Amino acid sequence: MTEPNQTLPLPGVTPHLVCKDAAAAIEFYKAAFGAEEMVRLPGKDGRLMHAALTINGGVVMLADEFPEMGGLSPLTLKGSPVTLHLYSPDATAAIARAEAAGATVTMPAQPMFWGDLYGMVTDPFGHVWSIATPMGPPKSSAELAAALAEA
Repeated sequence: MTEPNQTLPLPGVTPHLVCKDAAAAIEFYKAAFGAEEMVRLPGKDGRLMHAALTINGGVVMLADEFPEMGGLSPLTLKGSPVTLHLYSPDATAAIARAEAAGATVTMPAQPMFWGDLYGMVTDPFGHVWSIATPMGPPKSSAELAAALAEA
């Protein structure tokens, strides 16, 4: 257990993605989201045991599939219940960039009741990304409830 005032190397929550062909995923995330590679650790068999990237100021870790240890990708699992959310100054352009890099657009950017321009893509490795641009200040719970009722 950490001490209350101990500085953690990665504050917050850091997603750790399992990918079929993690090396290709790294190149995709660079092209699609402007990721910067921090570290890459290949295993003796050539599969990536660990890699870390920064995307939009946050860290994303990833590794190749290791089925023998239960590490399966969304492609092997035939889907993922997880969505990675990315704020962008221009959601429409960010979605177009991801699509140009090989993602599938599952929802074009559109204004949403909660106040974001919001869309979604699925990357070539089966991971789902939502991409949004705030269209105004955050709404209170009461404002969100009223906007939902009108939607």
